[in-house]
Amino acid sequence: MTDQQQWLRDRGARAQEARQVAARLHAEGVGGVLLTWVDNAGITRVKGVPVRRLEHAAAWGVGASPVFDAFLVDDSMTRGRFIGGPEGDLRLHPDLDRAVPLAAQPGWAWAPADRYTQEGEPHPGCQRRFARRMAERALESGIELRCAFEVEWVAARAGGPAEEPDYPTQGAAYGMDRMIDLSDCLRDLLQALDDQGVAVHQVHPEYAPGQYELSVAPEDPVGAADTCVLVRQTIRAVFARHGLRVSFAPAVEAGGVGNGSHLHLSPWRDGQNLCHGGTGPYGLTAEAEAFLAGVLAELPALLAVGAPAPGSPLRLVPSHWAGAYRCWGRENREAALRLVTGGRGEESTAANAEVKCFDGAANPYLVTGAVLAAGLGGLAAGRTLPPESRDDPATWPPGRLEQLGVERLPQTVAESLAHFQRSGLLKEAMGEVLHDIVCAVRQAETELFAGSPPEQVVAATRWRY
Repeated sequence: MTDQQQWLRDRGARAQEARQVAARLHAEGVGGVLLTWVDNAGITRVKGVPVRRLEHAAAWGVGASPVFDAFLVDDSMTRGRFIGGPEGDLRLHPDLDRAVPLAAQPGWAWAPADRYTQEGEPHPGCQRRFARRMAERALESGIELRCAFEVEWVAARAGGPAEEPDYPTQGAAYGMDRMIDLSDCLRDLLQALDDQGVAVHQVHPEYAPGQYELSVAPEDPVGAADTCVLVRQTIRAVFARHGLRVSFAPAVEAGGVGNGSHLHLSPWRDGQNLCHGGTGPYGLTAEAEAFLAGVLAELPALLAVGAPAPGSPLRLVPSHWAGAYRCWGRENREAALRLVTGGRGEESTAANAEVKCFDGAANPYLVTGAVLAAGLGGLAAGRTLPPESRDDPATWPPGRLEQLGVERLPQTVAESLAHFQRSGLLKEAMGEVLHDIVCAVRQAETELFAGSPPEQVVAATRWRY
């Protein structure tokens, strides 16, 4: 039996499960369900259905044009070799296991969607299915990846779409004043996430004016990306109820510190964390070292999905803890790949790596899928890490960067796109259709903002993410 035949045969089972989920949601006061996916510009798109329609949506899907894959950040459209234009249709199928009432949007629930063709075949451009496919490929070799996104955002008083940020707090970076000024809002955020089953690890003020960060527990790659979407939309909804708007954009003010979306990851095998207990650097096993070396090697290309926006290069600057250099180091916040070994006694569970060069404009499903592909490529090639980088590479004397093989990551989207286009590893992992439309969107957004000064780029994109 083919996958398509199995999918069609399971229609009845999906409908039955959806009836049970709809009954539960209805009993909790839910009137509608929001089905989301994230496009290649990093924007979360949505279709809503009445809760009583959830059974039909699960069995037959909800229509959505494939052209959304070709949308740019300003809602204009481009065209790839396979996707673009007014023709065709897809079906959104909710993942019922993730369906949850939204605490900050009373009467609504949320579920991420997988996208299929009208014939019941997986849509080759579906970013969520790409992440799942890479996770399944890893599991076939016995590797389970656990990961989580840190979410950074800037809060501002509500205003017009072109207005500069009007910050609701003037507290110091990392200062208690900021927690006091937005105390009620942040309390409501923690309560909402708890009600939605999100395991929050911490929340704190960040460096930039009005900026905060929240971190959550690790999950499987698809689950981590789902949670990233849910957390961001919950932040937006909670802050809106307090008369505030938020920006996850990589650059909120030209010349300022932008919003990152750092990815923490650790490969596991047979219940053991491969980032601990080995003979490699700081206890890395050979498999963990090879995996991380694969990610490090592909970082210039990975930026095309992890730091993809016209404003991303404005964030990725040296000496801003953004990870502007392709290097690694234990607890080095200037390295693009930071090794976190954990406190004494919890290394076996806490040891992980943090990819610091990614930002809030990234599609989290593309990020987890592409990072997995890069790590698995490193495993297959038996890669090893280069020498560790200490301190800030921007302060090194001339010649030391070349001596240690450390280089500045791409400083424009066009440059990272060129690396992405040359990466046979990522093209094979994504498949021709998804790889092509990601390239098309990156190219079109580059052309859209060609010649624009930083202030114009920031103003045009600040409130889009």
